[in-house]
Amino acid sequence: MASFMTDLWESIFTPGPTPTIVKATNGSFAALQLCLLMLLLATHSVHFAILSVLCAGLWWAINWFAAELAVAQRLQREQDELDKKNKEAETVAAADDSSDTEVEGGAAAAVPRDAVPGELRQRTARTDVSPAGTQSSVSTEDEWEKVSGSERDKGK
Repeated sequence: MASFMTDLWESIFTPGPTPTIVKATNGSFAALQLCLLMLLLATHSVHFAILSVLCAGLWWAINWFAAELAVAQRLQREQDELDKKNKEAETVAAADDSSDTEVEGGAAAAVPRDAVPGELRQRTARTDVSPAGTQSSVSTEDEWEKVSGSERDKGK
């Protein structure tokens, strides 16, 4: 009994329907149904029959929801394992496809494998062009002159 109470306390902090919490819920609803039956027999009041029907409906709904949640969690775990295996396979495939050739600018790494050959030329041509539309072969000295000139204009 002590281990059940310990498991029940720990299952409160565990997401999802744990077997211990489902057992405790079913035991509580069974005790409530028994209590409602005893009150119905003692008083012959229709109210206890209605409460018993409502209790049975709630009991069924909670068990249905717990079962659906357990199925969803199982499917999520399977999907996570599948994603992990796919990611590992992609990592291994990427490691196998690597070569000793160095590419300047890293443009080749950004192109997907299913790119059309003509599209590849267009993408690499676009990476060589600076935002101003000129080749990026302008020296850094010229760039510093442009920056310092624009700073002088701001000061005026």
